[in-house]
Amino acid sequence: MCYSAQVVQVVRKLHRELGIRLDYDEAFNLFMRRLDDPGLNISRGFEANFDDPANDRERRIKAAIDEHRSRTAMKFEKDLFSQKTRLVNAERSLKAKETKRAREDVRIATNKIDLLTAKLADLRRSEATASDNRIFPMVYAGVIVKQGGQNVLTPMRYHCRPAGRPAHYDKQFPGLYNARRDNLEKFWAEQFGHHHAIMVIESFYENVRLHTMEHRALAPGEEERNVVLQFTPEPPQTLLIACLWSHWTGPNQPGVRGFAAITDEPPADVAAAGHDRCIINLRPEHVEAWLTPEHRSAAELQALLSDRAVPVLQHAALAA
Repeated sequence: MCYSAQVVQVVRKLHRELGIRLDYDEAFNLFMRRLDDPGLNISRGFEANFDDPANDRERRIKAAIDEHRSRTAMKFEKDLFSQKTRLVNAERSLKAKETKRAREDVRIATNKIDLLTAKLADLRRSEATASDNRIFPMVYAGVIVKQGGQNVLTPMRYHCRPAGRPAHYDKQFPGLYNARRDNLEKFWAEQFGHHHAIMVIESFYENVRLHTMEHRALAPGEEERNVVLQFTPEPPQTLLIACLWSHWTGPNQPGVRGFAAITDEPPADVAAAGHDRCIINLRPEHVEAWLTPEHRSAAELQALLSDRAVPVLQHAALAA
């Protein structure tokens, strides 16, 4: 399962190749909603579309982003003050008498101070980093859909709660950020052939078992260990990942637009590294057909997924 990816989601990088325009209305609605629900996690890479606003719509969105960051910074600063106070009080107690509780307060406060200081620095930085475009499940990122005959970059959550299903599906089925190809015409039948999207990425990440990656059995008494591998095409290139999406609505709850990357049997490079599934990289000439699935048969759409582009994929283990 592709649990994480480095996504290309800035319009100026996508426009030349795919003729993308930005979904301003959906972006504005999402960023305004986050002001009321700060738990919404939106990729900083998607926010970068509004770093240098060029029109009134972009300026309104940038204002919502800045307001969220200001509120978040105020919360971090308040929490940081509380932890610094906790540390001072604990150190004062230790000078008077050594206690387990005071020593534990020093440890916890010190760790939280370091964490909050790092979060504040990250929030306030102006330079872009690779982490800005790395997405995980439940994070909103920019994907491409067809709207009004145009390719549009629109923000969606990387976890697809199908329309009509109960809200608790998010917890009951935490893996719905991927859609198995052998389930497209069953579980995903309401999305397949109707709501297609493309996620443009530069690399992706998979969890594998160490002993599987090393092509060996577990040694006696050895416990399974997980390794995170980053797969990157060689030579470097963008991958056009086939996705499904859905717009979920429910009574007295905000709507959720989410997407899932389709997975299938892995190419040789991924299988050799120890993983048994892989996302599907569409050929550029199939993009238009994939984004316009209506009136195409299931066999036609499946053929697009079969006639995929398979680049050489190198992998590297991430530091623990």
